[in-house]
Order: sequence, then C-alpha cells, then structure tokens
Amino acid sequence: MIEVTIYKNEKHECVGFKASGHAEYAEEGQDIVCAAASMLIINTINAIDRYTDDKSTEVSDEESGIIEFRLIGRPTREASLLLKTMILGLEDMEENEQYGPYIDIIFEEV
Repeated sequence: MIEVTIYKNEKHECVGFKASGHAEYAEEGQDIVCAAASMLIINTINAIDRYTDDKSTEVSDEESGIIEFRLIGRPTREASLLLKTMILGLEDMEENEQYGPYIDIIFEEV
C-alpha cells in the first residue's frame, strides 16, 4: 500500500508530504496505481521547483519507495495551489472503489 502523509502547518497550509510504500496493485512495471501516484507526486515537486520561488528539501529512495518533500517556510500562493492539486488527485484515487484499497492519505500537523 502507498501511504501519503500530508504535512500541514498551524494555518492549515500544506507545507510538504511523505510518500512511502508500493501499491502492489499489479506486477512491477504494470502497476497503474503506483504509476499514477508517482506521476502526481513527482510532477508536483518538479512544478514547484520550476514555477515558484519556494525553497524546499527533498529526500528519496527509489528502492524502498520513499519520497519526502518539505517547503522551507510558508508556501507561496503558487506552491499552495500545486500541492492542493496533487492532494486532489491522490484523494480521488483513495476514494475510487477500485484503487482506494492501495493508497492511504493521512494529514498531520507539523
């Protein structure tokens, strides 16, 4: 199962996330749940890096399926929108009857 922990600050702004695990929906290379979640996550990180002035940290380990991303400071309007878009996509997966059992989203105040 993929577990995504969304980090929110005291103002309920998303300031990062940690994703870990593998969906195990299908064999490696055929797992559409893992591919979809990975694309949402990686695209969000790349978009924040390219289109915003936000500073961030990122730690990843492809073998274990862990990626942790944190903004340094409060998010800009652009970064906030990009993170909300990622969360929307992940929540849609979690709420889907077919894919929901393979992804879990948790919100944590940091």
